[in-house]
Amino acid sequence: MSVTAPPRVSTPPGVDPRGPQFTAAVTALVLAIVLLVPTPAAALLVGAQAVLFAVGALGGVQRTPHAWLFRRLVRPRLSPPVEFEDPRPPQFAQGVGLAFTAVAFVGFLAGATVIGQVATGLALAAALLNAVFRLCLGCELYLLLQRLRPAATAG
Repeated sequence: MSVTAPPRVSTPPGVDPRGPQFTAAVTALVLAIVLLVPTPAAALLVGAQAVLFAVGALGGVQRTPHAWLFRRLVRPRLSPPVEFEDPRPPQFAQGVGLAFTAVAFVGFLAGATVIGQVATGLALAAALLNAVFRLCLGCELYLLLQRLRPAATAG
């Protein structure tokens, strides 16, 4: 009688957890500037940030320009990471950021400046939490959704 092992879920290679934190700091800076500049410039900047979030959400956090900057300029100056983390929660968080910046972009373009500013402010708050405290709200949402998924049944 042969026993087969249960199928393994493939986990992509891990990422240095300081990378997403660096990305959040740069993102927070961009989003803060969005709130300080006139609406046409705000729309342009938040649109650019939405594109960056789209790259991270669709291509993975390792493929963003921020990740490249971190790998080339920041990480060589740091000690090696103690551990690596699963890239799926940060990638999901990039999708959440994309949703908020897309709402902000449409709000600014439609002349609904308050909607653009509120959506930008919410994204900024999340980016600051990640940059300063390494608390990724999108990652936490991903993990919560994973816990709510029905477990696969054996059989």
